[in-house]
Amino acid sequence: MLELKNRQNIRPLEIWGGVECTTNRVGEQYFHQLDWNGHAERLQDLDLFAELGMKALRYPILWERIAPDGLQTANWQWADERLKALRQRNIRPIVGLMHHGSGPQDTSLIDPLFPQKLAQYARAVAERYPWLEEYTPVNEPLTTARFAGLYGFWYPHARDPHIFLQALLNQIRGIQLAMQAIRAVNPAAKLVQTEDLGKVYSTAALQYQADFENARRWLTFDLLCGKIGKGLPHPLYDYFQYIGVDNALIETIRAEAIAPDVLGLDYYVTSERFLDDRLHLYPEYMHGGNGRDRYVDIEAVRAYRPETLGHAGILRETWERYHLPLALTEVHIGGTREQQLRWLMEAWQAVNAARKEGVDLRAITFWALLGSFNWDTLVTADQNHYEGGVYDIRSGQPRPTILARAVKSLAQDGRFSDPLLDAPGWWRTPYRLLYQPYPEDEPATAPLLQPAQSRKPTARPLLITGSRGTLGQAFQRICDLRGIAYIPLAHEDLDITDEDNVARLMTETRPWGVINAAGYVRVDKAEQEPDQCWRANVLGPSILAANCQKLALPFLSFSSDLVFDGSQTEPYIESARPTPLNVYGSSKAESEASILANHPRALVVRTSAFFGPWDQANFPVQVLNTLRGGQAFAAAGDVWISPTYVPDLVHACLDLFIDGEHGIWHMANLGAVTWFDFALQVAARAELPLENIQETTLEALPFAAPRPRYSVLGSERALLLPDLADALFRFQRDQQWTTV
Repeated sequence: MLELKNRQNIRPLEIWGGVECTTNRVGEQYFHQLDWNGHAERLQDLDLFAELGMKALRYPILWERIAPDGLQTANWQWADERLKALRQRNIRPIVGLMHHGSGPQDTSLIDPLFPQKLAQYARAVAERYPWLEEYTPVNEPLTTARFAGLYGFWYPHARDPHIFLQALLNQIRGIQLAMQAIRAVNPAAKLVQTEDLGKVYSTAALQYQADFENARRWLTFDLLCGKIGKGLPHPLYDYFQYIGVDNALIETIRAEAIAPDVLGLDYYVTSERFLDDRLHLYPEYMHGGNGRDRYVDIEAVRAYRPETLGHAGILRETWERYHLPLALTEVHIGGTREQQLRWLMEAWQAVNAARKEGVDLRAITFWALLGSFNWDTLVTADQNHYEGGVYDIRSGQPRPTILARAVKSLAQDGRFSDPLLDAPGWWRTPYRLLYQPYPEDEPATAPLLQPAQSRKPTARPLLITGSRGTLGQAFQRICDLRGIAYIPLAHEDLDITDEDNVARLMTETRPWGVINAAGYVRVDKAEQEPDQCWRANVLGPSILAANCQKLALPFLSFSSDLVFDGSQTEPYIESARPTPLNVYGSSKAESEASILANHPRALVVRTSAFFGPWDQANFPVQVLNTLRGGQAFAAAGDVWISPTYVPDLVHACLDLFIDGEHGIWHMANLGAVTWFDFALQVAARAELPLENIQETTLEALPFAAPRPRYSVLGSERALLLPDLADALFRFQRDQQWTTV
C-alpha cells in the first residue's frame, strides 16, 4: 500500500536543462566555458531553450565572473539581463554560484575564510534577486576537491589527502553558510545539491581500494545530511582522523546539517571505474597507484565484464540510502550523434522506471545544451576540443541536433522514437570492452573487436549505394562501429539510373534514409565518356533524391571541389558559384542542382582529395609505396587543395544526416596545401627520404582533363573536421604505415 501511495503522490516529472558553464582555475589562468561556447554573448540562446519546453534551467551566476575583484566592484549587468529574460520566458532558474571553481583570486578552496566569502557573495545574489527559489551554491564539491586537491589538475594543484579533505570541507561549509545567507533573505529558498556519482569495481587484490572509494563517493551528501561526526558510525570517520582534518569544522558541519531539498545526480559513462592490477594488459602511461599497490584506473565499461549500474542503478542506490527527492542533473555523453541519443533515452527510461517504483524523482536535466569544450583533458588546457550537445555551436549560432527534437518531444508528450534507437548504446554491447575483461574466468559472450560487416537490420535500415567504392566501404565500417543498421547496395544490387528498380527497392526495404556513395570518379576518362559520367553522377542521384522526397526520407549525396575553376585565391565557400573546367566537374555541378531541385531537404557534401586507411587507391599510399620502392615521386607544387580524411568525413556526414541538415556543405580537413607539400608531410611522418619527392607543375603531369590550380574548400556553415596534421597522425596510426 505504501508503494502504491508513493506512486500516486509523485508529482509530474519536470524537464530541466543546463549550459556547461565550468569556470576553473589552472595556475593563474581561468578557463570559462561560457566564453568558449559563446553563451556569454548570446542572450537569444534563451529563446531556443524556451522552445524546448523545459521548466527549469541550471544557470550560472558565477562568483568568479560577477565579482572577480570583490563585491564592491561586482558587475551585475549580465546576470540582470539573463535572469529577467528567463522570467519572461517562464523558465525557472536553478542558480549556480560556483561550477568547478575555486573563487576569485583573493581566495581558494583551502582558504580558511573561503566559506564566509562565498556566503557573502550568496547573500548579495539573494538580495539582488529575492525571487530566486533554487540554488546550487557549489557544483560537485567532491569532484572539484578530488581534481584540485588529490589529482593536481586544478588550482591549487595539490596531490595531498589533507588538502583534498580541506577543500571538500571548505566547500561543504561554504554551501551551508551560503544557504543560511540566502534563506535570511528568502526563507523558502531550496538547495539543489549536485554531485558526480559513480561506483568503483576492482580485481580481488584491490577490493580494499574499491571499498574506500565507494564510501568516499557519498561524502558530499553524507556531510550535508549530518552523517559524519564523533560517535556516528561512518566508515570514513577514522580516515578523517588519520589524515588530520579539523575536527571542530567537522562537528560544526554536523551540527548545522542542511539536507538538500533535491539530490542532484550527475552520471556519465566514465563515472563508474574499474581498478585493475593486471598491469601487463595496459600501456605504461596508464599505470598508477595508491602508494601501496600499482594499478590502472579505467572506465568500467572498457574492462569490467558485468554491466555497470547505469542511470537506473545509481538512482536506486541513492534513493535507498537517503530517501530524499532526486533529480538527474546532468545527462550527457560525448560521442557520435546516435550514441548521444541512445544515452539520453536510456536516462529517460531509467527515470520513468524509478518513478514507477516509488522513487521521488523530480526532474531530468538535459545537460550541455550548447556542448562542451576540452573535457578530454579535464579542462587543463584550451585545445579547442569540442563535443556537441542538444545544439552544436560550430556554425557560429547554435544549430539544433537530433537531441533538440528529442528533448522537445519528451517535454511535450513524454515520447520520442527513432530507428536509431533500435540498437543499444555502445556501453551496452560486448564491443565496449577494449581490454582483457575481468573476471577472466567468466566465459566471453562476444569477441572483443566487432567485425567490419553489415548488420542485418531488425527494423528500418539505412541504404548505402556504391557499397564497393572507397566512400561506400567507409560508411559500412563506420556504421558497424556506430551500431547503425544498413543495407549495402553495389551496382548489381541496384542500378540507381533505373527509376522503376529504385522505386521498387525503396518500397521493399522501407529505409529511414539513403546515402548515395555511388558515382563516376574517373576524372580524365570522363572527357571521353561524358554520357556514362552524366548517368552515374546526375541521373542516378536525381532519381534517388526524387524517391526520397516522395517518401519524406533524408538523402545524402557527394560532390567535389572540381566544380570550381580555381580563379580565386581564398577558400571556396558553399555559396560560391560553380564554374567547372572539366566534364567530371560539370556533372557534379549539375548533380547538385538536380538533387536539390528534386529534394530541397537533401544534403549535398562537397569534399576534396580524400584519403583513408582502408584502401590503396589514395594519394598518401601512392607516395609511400613509390618511395619505399626506391623510386622518385612527382607532385605538383602549383596546385592547392584541402585533403580530407575519410573517417572524419564519414563521421561528420553521418552526424549532419542524423540531425536532418540539408543543402550544400563543404567538408575538408583544415589546412590548404599543394600536392607537393602534401607528399612531403606524408613522407616526413613515415620518416622516408624527402629528396625523392620531386616538385613539378600541373602542365607537366599527364592529365587529360583540365584542373583548377586552387580548389581549397572553406565553409560559411561550419568547419567540422580537425586539421590536416591531426588527420595525418591518425592515418599513420590507423593504417600502420610500416606494413603498407
